[in-house]
Amino acid sequence: MAAPFDALILAGGRSARMGADKPGLVVGGRTLLGSVIAAAREAGVARVIVVGPPRPGDAGPGDAGPGDAGPLRQVQEDPPGAGPVPALRRGLAEVTAPVLLLLAAALPFLRAGHLRALRAALPGGALPGGALPGGAGGPAAPGAVLLDETGRPQWLASCWDAAGLRRVAGGYGGSSLHGMLGPARPAPVRLGRAAAGPSPWLDCDTPGELSRARAWAQEEASR
Repeated sequence: MAAPFDALILAGGRSARMGADKPGLVVGGRTLLGSVIAAAREAGVARVIVVGPPRPGDAGPGDAGPGDAGPLRQVQEDPPGAGPVPALRRGLAEVTAPVLLLLAAALPFLRAGHLRALRAALPGGALPGGALPGGAGGPAAPGAVLLDETGRPQWLASCWDAAGLRRVAGGYGGSSLHGMLGPARPAPVRLGRAAAGPSPWLDCDTPGELSRARAWAQEEASR
């Protein structure tokens, strides 16, 4: 039986390029954060941890409240807006499962099936005590990361052994998720998709990306 897993969602808030509280923007009738939470719950997570400023009812109007579909814990990094590495460390303090999904809060087309694929690709499953596969030459933390169409890892669409990730986070002194997670050599995960459709790693960073996401969501809803 697979070990329980939590979802850790980094939802820092205002985007300089978007000029708005990005996780609270609505695509397809649901906030971006609410969409990611829904996918995580459908994938079977034991618990959802959101790191970011408090928002009503998960993320905004139209989303289920925290008690409606499984436990949700909302916390914030200190100081607020300190960046993804402090946010990751803060969220890790709340993770209780041996495995966690590490996710961005603005992925409107990330679905439960994608998350299950990441979970299934975790090398060796959850290893007791954060043990390293492959001896001393193995990864610093067992992990699996989604690759985009160019082969670039999407660190905020990944799955990790929680104990191993705590060890990596505790020994890292920089501010880049790539700098922290890249040396762990997580298993790459490629997902097939329709050439003309939205990708699960689409992050609504700009007004143009948001408009395209809304158009795709409207098209999906009309099918």
